[in-house]
Amino acid sequence: MSRFDLAIFDCDGVLLDSREANRAYYNAILEEFGRGSINDKELSFVHMHTAEESVKYLFRDDIAAQKEALVYAQTLDYTRFLDCLTMEPGVGDTIESIRPPMLTAVSTNRSTTMSKVVEIFGLDKWFDIIVCALDVNNPKPDPEGVFKILEILGVEKDRAIYIGDSAVDEMVAYRAEIPLIAYKNRGLRAMFHVEHFVQIETILSD
Repeated sequence: MSRFDLAIFDCDGVLLDSREANRAYYNAILEEFGRGSINDKELSFVHMHTAEESVKYLFRDDIAAQKEALVYAQTLDYTRFLDCLTMEPGVGDTIESIRPPMLTAVSTNRSTTMSKVVEIFGLDKWFDIIVCALDVNNPKPDPEGVFKILEILGVEKDRAIYIGDSAVDEMVAYRAEIPLIAYKNRGLRAMFHVEHFVQIETILSD
């Protein structure tokens, strides 16, 4: 029997490789306002934060342009960039191997695009609950989304584990007081570090 009853997964960077989709999306916003392409530091930021936080960050030097960019971002259809998304290898096999009896959930800072992502990749067949930024008052790194998942599924935090890839995820796990499996990021403080979903399956089945 596994030591855990619930595995909570981050979406971008764990379930999905979304860096190129994010790059294309935010470059389109920057281009609209006559700005250069997003750099690596900015890409790392937007990869971990909500769309609103990301636009504010990218236009932090010009409040007037920032306000216009926020409005424009709401009109820009992200679905045109979803073709750039790819699922990480082994996601489906791993999720199907651990459930049941284990419960699975997603906690993500995606907002308006999450329903389309769920539809495209069929994520609802693998997860008991998916909580995005629209479902909480405070997105990650606040642990509100994790606590909501625990409450709805009726799982104690000492029976849950979180799988993430970023410093934001590290902070979420720390604040929620649940262990972290760090995915493809050896720089995070975590109970386990893995490079492939097969390793996650081994940990959760142990």
